[in-house]
Amino acid sequence: MAIATQKLTFEEYLTYSDGTDTRYELVDGELVPMSLGTGKHGAIIRFVVQQFESALAQSGQPWVALPALVGVRSPRGRNWDTSRIPDVTVLTLAQWEAMGEREAVINLNEPPPILVVEVVSPSTKVDDYRSKRSEYGLLDIPEYWIVDPLDEKVTICLLEHQFYDAAEYQGETRIQSLTFPALHLTAAQILAGKR
Repeated sequence: MAIATQKLTFEEYLTYSDGTDTRYELVDGELVPMSLGTGKHGAIIRFVVQQFESALAQSGQPWVALPALVGVRSPRGRNWDTSRIPDVTVLTLAQWEAMGEREAVINLNEPPPILVVEVVSPSTKVDDYRSKRSEYGLLDIPEYWIVDPLDEKVTICLLEHQFYDAAEYQGETRIQSLTFPALHLTAAQILAGKR
C-alpha cells in the first residue's frame, strides 16, 4: 500500500521523514511502509543472521550479515526509482564500512550484495516471489533466498545470466547454498527460526 500521492525521486526518498519511526521502501517512486511482521518473521530473520554470522566466523570470509539495515537500489521497467530493504543482506565488510557516513543503500553503480533473504508475509508474498526476484536478478545478486512460512518452504535462487534458477526445500531436507556450502540447515529449522 503506497502512501504518497506524488512520486518521489531516490534523492527525496533518502531524506524523507514523516516524523514517525515508520520505515519505507521506495517502489516506482511511491513510499511503501514496511510492517514489523510477526514474532515468527523476526525469529526467522534473527536465526538466519546468526547462522550466516557463525558460518562467516568459521570461513574467515570478510563479509557481514545484516538484518534489514541496508537498502538496495533497484532497477525497474519504469522511470521512477525503487529501493528495497531485504530482510537479510550479506555484503562485504568493506562495503558495509564504506556506508559509515552516508545512507546505508547499495547504489546501482556499486557491487551488489552477495546474498539477500526475504521472509514472506501475506502482504509481501507477490513481491517476494515476482518483483524482487526479477529486480535482484537484474542487479546480479548471486543468491536470493525466499523463506516462506506461509507455504512452509525455502526457495534458494541461484543467478544464471541475470535469471534465477530456483530450488525448493521443505521439511527435513537440507538446504544447498553456494554462498554458504558448509551450512548444515534444514528447511524446517529455518522456518522454525531455531535448531
